[in-house]
Amino acid sequence: MSADDLIVEEPFDTIPGVSLDEPSARSGMKLVWCITRPESLDTVKDAVAALGVVGGMTITDVRGFGRQKGKVEHYRGGEYTIRFVPKVKIEIAVRDEDVAPVMAAVSRAARTGQVGDGKLFVVDITSVVRIRTGDRGAIAL
Repeated sequence: MSADDLIVEEPFDTIPGVSLDEPSARSGMKLVWCITRPESLDTVKDAVAALGVVGGMTITDVRGFGRQKGKVEHYRGGEYTIRFVPKVKIEIAVRDEDVAPVMAAVSRAARTGQVGDGKLFVVDITSVVRIRTGDRGAIAL
């Protein structure tokens, strides 16, 4: 197959079957992301899924440190300082109105009360396009 055989479609200017005047098509969007312990992942995933407002999430294995400043491990009589602690980064794209419940669910699920539970962040999403259909805006989440 050569490049001449490929059919490239332009994304839709509008969302098929949805008026851009509808609030769901033009509502604001945020990216809620957190860094937390790997052992909290399943609990966080279940808590967010129970809300029913999220279509998916992205998980990345990361390493880093905050106030924890790493941790000390003992191995065969030696003491080793691990500066970058294994964590997971969870990214969840949501509509503006779903930010507070998602943040509360993640915070409750990830909290152990110990140093190293993690942090939550919220950033604006200015645009989203679902590649398969060309859907744009919050409807593409």
